[in-house]
Amino acid sequence: MPWRLDSMELDEREMMDFSALPPALLLAACFVGGLVIGYGYFRALRATTDLILHAGKPLMALALTLGRMSLLATALFIAVLAGGAALLAAFAGVLCAKALMFYRLRREAP
Repeated sequence: MPWRLDSMELDEREMMDFSALPPALLLAACFVGGLVIGYGYFRALRATTDLILHAGKPLMALALTLGRMSLLATALFIAVLAGGAALLAAFAGVLCAKALMFYRLRREAP
């Protein structure tokens, strides 16, 4: 049988099939992913505010803002493809990262 291109075509849902993973592993991975993305998001937010307040580099602040928002949106979209529970786990990871960042900032403040 000759090779056909249409038999090889897959859409995004077939390429990213998360149903083969055990649910506990999927939720744990989404939570840890949310922690990592949330930590990066809030670090970039702090760097943006430092740039605006101290360095006065508005283009760099704009680039950081667009980068952190697009990274968060992409991560949450991937979690949506895995299902509602995975999205909630990723969002919980982002919220825990926020809480950890605030805790650390309160300890650093005089």
